[in-house]
Amino acid sequence: MFDSKLLDILCCPETHQRLHIAEAGILSSLNADIAASKVKNRAGQALSAPVAEALVSEDGVRLYPIVDGIPVMLLDESILLK
Repeated sequence: MFDSKLLDILCCPETHQRLHIAEAGILSSLNADIAASKVKNRAGQALSAPVAEALVSEDGVRLYPIVDGIPVMLLDESILLK
């Protein structure tokens, strides 16, 4: 599980916006799209595994998955939501 205290020091590596924990509705919609093979990360790789936890940029455009409690803050691994 992600330690939410890290939100005080983490920011979007692209825009430097604040990040927040992705809400259940965002994850549910994203995972439905992943199941339908409609989601690629910024590197162009199709996602096949559901995302259990993630951080979202303040503007709601960029999603960074959290894997084993560690946020993956690489631009290529991020997912554009809008």
